[in-house]
Amino acid sequence: MPHKTVVLTDREKAIVAISNAISVYSVYAKNSNMLPKNTSLIDFVLKSTPTELKKEISMDLIDEIFEHVSKTQS
Repeated sequence: MPHKTVVLTDREKAIVAISNAISVYSVYAKNSNMLPKNTSLIDFVLKSTPTELKKEISMDLIDEIFEHVSKTQS
């Protein structure tokens, strides 16, 4: 049986990028030497997301993903 390739949409790729950035930020935030001073989560997400996916990002999406990641990491 041939393997079926799944292609992610840009929105799905943005969700993955945001989720990853939130997870990395939370690890870095535990050691203040790892994050540049005054770097907010939003700044970190925006700097970590590839340019071609930024059009998919909104504050609502970041909030929704942050809430989900927070619940699953607790």
